[in-house]
Amino acid sequence: MTEPFYVSHATVEKVDGVHRRATFEPATSIDFGVHGPIKAHYRIDAKDLPLPVDYVVASTAA
Repeated sequence: MTEPFYVSHATVEKVDGVHRRATFEPATSIDFGVHGPIKAHYRIDAKDLPLPVDYVVASTAA
């Protein structure tokens, strides 16, 4: 196999602080950041958003 099977095109931009937005083709986007105990441990004052690993776990379970 010499050619890639699939190529993903995505961008990640910083919205504010720890808030990030990932955009995938064709124009699907998700927001991620920190929440719960992690936010409390690092004393981060930000909106509760899923961690990037939350999306990985959810997609693996699906």
